[in-house]
Amino acid sequence: MEVILRQAVDSLGHAGDLVKVSSGFARNFLLPRGMALPATDGNKKRIGMEKAKLVAAEQGRVEAAMELAKKYADLSITFAARVGEEGKLFGSVTSGDIADQLKAQGLHVEKRQIDLHEPIKALGVYKVAIKLHADVKPEVKVWVIKG
Repeated sequence: MEVILRQAVDSLGHAGDLVKVSSGFARNFLLPRGMALPATDGNKKRIGMEKAKLVAAEQGRVEAAMELAKKYADLSITFAARVGEEGKLFGSVTSGDIADQLKAQGLHVEKRQIDLHEPIKALGVYKVAIKLHADVKPEVKVWVIKG
């Protein structure tokens, strides 16, 4: 099924792009959330006229995300954790913990924006990406030390 994206979607494209996706993905995810429109002739004409607005709005969102990314550029977070043998933690540091720590520093981030593939279960320094926008993903240093 072909759809026209109304906003940037990871691994698909940017606002105004005509992309081919599975009908289930379009029907169950993109269309209900207003992220895309069906690729009909009428919608193609409509998006053609609105494309300049969409591109300008998308550029504004990217610039806002880049400004916010500057705040995250040199940021580091420290977690003091109980440690067992061989530097393994009792428990783990999750994306929710990182989000809470960022909120304590005055930066609002939802835990789903934190790109942590699996919880941190050992001592060390980790670089964790924060998805502010599809094209803007600053990294924050997360220190896990013995506490």
